Amino acid sequence: MKILLLQMTDSRFYRFTFLLILISGFVTVSAQQSEQFQYEVEKNLVRIELDRGVYEISFYSPEVAEVTFYEDQQSAYPPSHAVVLDQKFSSFNVNDTGDHVALLTDGLQIFIERPSGQISFYYMGEKLIEERNGFRSSEDGFEVDFNISETEILMGGGARALGMNRRGHRLQLYNRAHYGYETRSELMNYTIPMVLSSNMYAIHFDNPTIGWLDLDSQFNNTLSFEAISGRQTYQIIAGERWEKIIENYTRLTGFQPLPPRWAFGNFSSRFGYRSQDEVLKTIETFRQEDVPVDAVILDLYWFGKEVKGTMGNLAFDRDSFPEPEQMIDRLEDQGVKTVLITEPFVVTTSDRWDEAVEMDVLAKDSLGNPATYDFFFGNTGLIDVFDPEASNWFWNIYQDLIEMGVHGWWGDLGEPEVHPEHLIHHTGTANEVHNIYGHEWAKLVHEGYRENYPDVRPFNLMRAGYSGSQRFGLIPWSGDVNRTWGGLQSQPEISLQMGLQGLGYMHSDLGGFAGNLVDDEKYVRWLQYGVFQPIYRPHAQEDVPSEPVFRSRKALNFSREAIELRYRLIPYIYTLAFENSETGMPLMRPLFFEEPDNHEIYKVAGSYLFGDDMLISPIMEPGKKEQKVWFPGKSSWFDFYTGEKYRGGEQKRVETNEESIPTFIRGGAIIPTAELVQSLDNYSINHLNLTLFHDASVPYYITSVYHDDGLTYDAYKKKMYEQLHISSSNRNGKSIIRFMKEIGQRFESEIETISLTIRNAETSVESIQFDGNPVEFHFQNSTLEIKNLELSSNRHELLIQWD
Repeated sequence: MKILLLQMTDSRFYRFTFLLILISGFVTVSAQQSEQFQYEVEKNLVRIELDRGVYEISFYSPEVAEVTFYEDQQSAYPPSHAVVLDQKFSSFNVNDTGDHVALLTDGLQIFIERPSGQISFYYMGEKLIEERNGFRSSEDGFEVDFNISETEILMGGGARALGMNRRGHRLQLYNRAHYGYETRSELMNYTIPMVLSSNMYAIHFDNPTIGWLDLDSQFNNTLSFEAISGRQTYQIIAGERWEKIIENYTRLTGFQPLPPRWAFGNFSSRFGYRSQDEVLKTIETFRQEDVPVDAVILDLYWFGKEVKGTMGNLAFDRDSFPEPEQMIDRLEDQGVKTVLITEPFVVTTSDRWDEAVEMDVLAKDSLGNPATYDFFFGNTGLIDVFDPEASNWFWNIYQDLIEMGVHGWWGDLGEPEVHPEHLIHHTGTANEVHNIYGHEWAKLVHEGYRENYPDVRPFNLMRAGYSGSQRFGLIPWSGDVNRTWGGLQSQPEISLQMGLQGLGYMHSDLGGFAGNLVDDEKYVRWLQYGVFQPIYRPHAQEDVPSEPVFRSRKALNFSREAIELRYRLIPYIYTLAFENSETGMPLMRPLFFEEPDNHEIYKVAGSYLFGDDMLISPIMEPGKKEQKVWFPGKSSWFDFYTGEKYRGGEQKRVETNEESIPTFIRGGAIIPTAELVQSLDNYSINHLNLTLFHDASVPYYITSVYHDDGLTYDAYKKKMYEQLHISSSNRNGKSIIRFMKEIGQRFESEIETISLTIRNAETSVESIQFDGNPVEFHFQNSTLEIKNLELSSNRHELLIQWD
């Protein structure tokens, strides 16, 4: 359905003259009828009174609208846990035609039918979605449903393994771990009440209580949301491009702070290191084998010798870790940060049980007593992170460990793993707060750092969260995946889907977690894939080593090569992380960003973009000699290793090898790399290597390399950064590459020299000048090398004259 628009020359908004409304062009199911229909326009919203209740419709921007429904005499809800924008957008027009009331911006247009109150949403004249029956009470709470088109592909609903197109599924909204999953998982640790459509919109249901998200499971072109109680609110997010839709949603719910740079290095992790001696010897082995490593994660043995009965101790077991301060210092001297696991459970046999009861920090039963129940780790209580006093108590434990030198945290079991519905929290019942428990826990840690360590970037790995959890610096992972090929196969989909939903750091336990399968081929392929996921963290049950230094010599050698590539690519990866912090763009991006009108490509998860310029196709089956790769868009793509050229918009079979996975670079792109280091403490950008994959058909290209100290929170806003902006142009037989430094007021540039390699140089070189002066170069086998160009000022130009 389209609306024909007239745009007045004296206004920035669309003035709608309803020349034609082709309502019959979109299959519509009638809404509930209403005899009463009254509306009033306030500064920032339109209020519509119907028989069944009151709607309030408002805008955050021309591309983000919010709809709230109130039943009976209700007039307010508690604040949103997801939305951070508070400034509503007031520059919209209201047009009453008699049949409809229209809310008009130069992006979204909303039509409310009179007298039914049925609401329809359009963007730039194209219909997006419409309410079917509106909000209404149900046996278990309330629901709202929508008419959708017959062909649109639906994504979202959090972390699940169902395929990229999740239409046809009824998704439970209840965060729950799925131990040992492989190619399919209907319910996992992150259940986000959000849907994204191939028709270029997203809808976010702003309610964290347990419920259901139905993506047309009855195949009657219906999308619905159900919840047990709480806010009857949703937001519609639109945009001309997927990048803009993602940015609009992330701006609505909050941008992810830039993590510390060391977090992009390699982790040493397993379940688990049982002693101080074992930790130190493991890191020593990494150093002896020349395998880069930047952090070690201590699982639950740091606070107790046994798996059961000690959870909640949250203090070093001095028998197994007799000198934790010295251990942490010694590790830091080797460039290795210490990360500790914490859980929100305090078992009744733990050293802190009496303290937790006395301080009244646990969730309650119906009588107001600390609620206890049994789960795998013992008889337990649950810290009530919604209670400010309990949060302070929990934070004080963190702070004591931070003062000891701990650099990061692993928040495990935060769904919570077992959460009986009879528990009562400070702000609601278990079922009302279950899905935001991990969200609130992450907030606790984040705000503790902001108040007590305002210049420090924390690392906070968490197994569960909610819409907007990214703004608390939460780093999600995909749970206890089985260490099989099937486990690997589901990982790109999970990361891509979560990136669309604001959580751009979703990643997996590299190698897989659950089980005791020894398969070096699968292990290596998983670690090779890990180079191109946001966080590089092998982790597994201890039956089979997760660390590459304890695998076979062949697996170790291949793994080392992968990890070394990861470290060389840090300038590229860190720049992607900076971009995420400013725009919400995920590091891993689906191919349909390149071809949004191609419905077939929406189903592809086996290949993806890592940033704008790298195309990755992980090998996820044993013994593969060749792999089918979808080369998206209109760009050419070059094999990262061989330089072979592929045309965009086609699928090709490519040969594979043991040493790497298929990796391709966009034609014309420039990839920055740094010198290899064993720890990112020694990372330097003084000399930057740039590789340009020359494509004469690309007239213009621009990119940037972001750099700061890797540690300071909000370094960019504090003007403690630099960016090297690079542009290249090709025309009239010459290439011009320009370099411009942007240096924050509180930062001294560290980029001193660059070396440039140009691959796929199809003709020989006549001359090269740098800032008007001739420079030496080496040209052989279509590869041009120019070394050690000094960036002594903020602007430089390289001119290449081709023969």
